[in-house]
Amino acid sequence: MQSIKVEELMVPLADYATVSEEATLSEAVLALEEAQKRVEGDREKHRALLVLDGKGHVAGKLDQWTVLWAIEPRYKLMGNLRETSRYGFSPSFLRSMSEHYGLWRQPLEGICRKAADMKVKEMMRTPTEGELVGEDDSLDTAIHQLVMGHHQSLLVTSGEKIVGVLRLSDVFEKICDNIKACQI
Repeated sequence: MQSIKVEELMVPLADYATVSEEATLSEAVLALEEAQKRVEGDREKHRALLVLDGKGHVAGKLDQWTVLWAIEPRYKLMGNLRETSRYGFSPSFLRSMSEHYGLWRQPLEGICRKAADMKVKEMMRTPTEGELVGEDDSLDTAIHQLVMGHHQSLLVTSGEKIVGVLRLSDVFEKICDNIKACQI
């Protein structure tokens, strides 16, 4: 595969779903839906939103996992679930945790009130250094970060500024296209 730079596959920030950190979860859901309508061609729809601070800079990320975690407040009693998920707990142990903490007993009850009251800034994840990749970095560097960090996307930087998103789905599509082009 020829050398590909991250910027060639990234979704520019202007084309990605964004929301203010002051928005509610209800507003975030609507913003994501609107951004998905603008996705062109056969590209995958967005699965996350970037959260912008008052100056228009990326302050955080709101992905599907984070929304589900935030809707069930008892997850906060269990500590950092992103870290513990790597330990390979058995399905029976996970079920016992659910029963012990009373998780998701009535998952949709009150969802409208929760979504209207919950502020994005209270549930967003702040990007870690491992989720950042430079726009001039090679695709192989980004792939390594995606794999090692189990990330669905990386935030693309130009200097100190976040300028786009490199999505795992776009990287995977590029890899598949190259495999299909092989002359075997």
